[in-house]
Amino acid sequence: MMAQGVLWILLGLLLWPKPGTASLPLLMDFIIKALGELEQKAPVTEARPTASTWLLSAQDSGPHNPLYRFLLKEQLLKAIKLDPHRLSPELRGLTEKVAQHDVRDGREYGVVLAPDGSTVAVQPLLAGLEAGLQGRRVVNLPLDSTTPPQDAEATSPDVGATVPEVRAASPGLTVASPDVTSLDVEAASPDTKAMFPTSVDSLLAVTLATDLGLTFLQDPQTESQPGLGAEGCWDQFSAPQTFTLLDPKASRLTTAFLNGALDGILLGDYLSRTPEPQPPLSLLLSQYYGAGVAREPGLQSNFRRQNGAVLTSAPTLTQQVWGALLLLQRLDPTHLQLQGMSQDQLAQVASHATKEFTEAFLGCPAIHPRCRWGAAPYRHQPTPLKLPLGFLYVHHTYIPELPCTDFEKCAANMRSMQRFHQDTRGWGDIGYSFVVGSDGYVYEGRGWHRVGAHTLGHNSLGFGVAFVGNYTAELPTDAALRTMRDELPRCALRFGYLRPDYKVLGHRQLVSTHCPGDALFNLLHTWPRFAADVKPRTARRASWRSRRELPPILPASGPQ
Repeated sequence: MMAQGVLWILLGLLLWPKPGTASLPLLMDFIIKALGELEQKAPVTEARPTASTWLLSAQDSGPHNPLYRFLLKEQLLKAIKLDPHRLSPELRGLTEKVAQHDVRDGREYGVVLAPDGSTVAVQPLLAGLEAGLQGRRVVNLPLDSTTPPQDAEATSPDVGATVPEVRAASPGLTVASPDVTSLDVEAASPDTKAMFPTSVDSLLAVTLATDLGLTFLQDPQTESQPGLGAEGCWDQFSAPQTFTLLDPKASRLTTAFLNGALDGILLGDYLSRTPEPQPPLSLLLSQYYGAGVAREPGLQSNFRRQNGAVLTSAPTLTQQVWGALLLLQRLDPTHLQLQGMSQDQLAQVASHATKEFTEAFLGCPAIHPRCRWGAAPYRHQPTPLKLPLGFLYVHHTYIPELPCTDFEKCAANMRSMQRFHQDTRGWGDIGYSFVVGSDGYVYEGRGWHRVGAHTLGHNSLGFGVAFVGNYTAELPTDAALRTMRDELPRCALRFGYLRPDYKVLGHRQLVSTHCPGDALFNLLHTWPRFAADVKPRTARRASWRSRRELPPILPASGPQ
């Protein structure tokens, strides 16, 4: 229970603003440091109200307050006094900055930079931790229930109450321990449209489902759909303070928000399954944003999308989004977006929102934009691609020879290759369209819209994607292979960048080179999209620009 008290104190410090405090960089490391300080200083005998108390107080003007208050079942414990000096003034200032997530005027607030290079919204992360510390709750939604639930503040249990002791908030709503088996049965049903949601999982509702549904509740007079998963750039990487979105019209469902929501779901689920004593939150977060959680080493931020897809299926999430909207509609009858919405309309919103999330976010690889790895500006005048393209050309970098397994190394490799291509080769930019690291991320090179310099004579016909490393005698990691074979093409198909009949080719099939290495090229023969009928041959005569961009054979001092 100590973790709950520490999380509550951290968020409680938001009530003691200290103007003029020096600003710390917006880094996840400092959030972890704040938790660590609180864990060291919190008295063992101290009352332990949970984080939702101060999370809700920081959101008292937000539209989700009734839902948070009901699902997390906490009341504002005003009688408990909090020492504002538990944290240094700098850490208190940081907690104030990240209290609420928001998108305004092309900038995103309440986000921090994590060690893996991803940007994470703190609010949904903390909400997930809180729901997990409480053991998760499931709110049952009977079909014939019409009586609005009472205010959660009036029916909240004592802080130390176990989940089975929580009683119904109204005759129409009951709260019980989560039934994972029943949720899995729902997920296995092929006909989700016919299934009215029977329950709402507190963990999914306070992290993702409610925001996902509300974002896709569009004005009937507006046909435009919300953008999903917008990325952004930090003002500086060593000491970030300002995060500017690449799409100034982005919705609140940015990549950073979805990262925080997935992290909250994954860690909340882990905490709900972990018997007491639960691990200190500072230790849990440092492991998760590092090499992986000790008892579950595959649980780490680099692979949040893959882990999230395994934990929550599309049918389950559809029901959770639908159920969260129905619950919020009953908790807040005056909610402007939900007034007059029928069950069928909410079901359609939930289905569409889930489809977009699972296909456009979970179904795509995590791609670090150019600004994230420190790309230099493009030189000369880039040539636009005529999309969609028909080929995916597979490369290995050869130099660097070793796979990059963390963000710092992968970003350094990208900068090194770009310098070589620009300064030594005289090209406008790094030659590849994308580069796949062994850290769980794809790195944007010339991207989806610019002609690359990767496959002599064929640069305008396909995307050149390289694995970092030399794969003459060994293979990339399974995760990296899945990214190249499945995730990146699936994403390109969805957004119209690749033709439905696209083919996969190894670099050596079009250019006289050993790339992408014997081991990797032999594996390509087993891929379903591989075009085996294209035989290795000497590069055909190309334009002067193509010859200048990539010679047929590169020496050992550069990528092949």
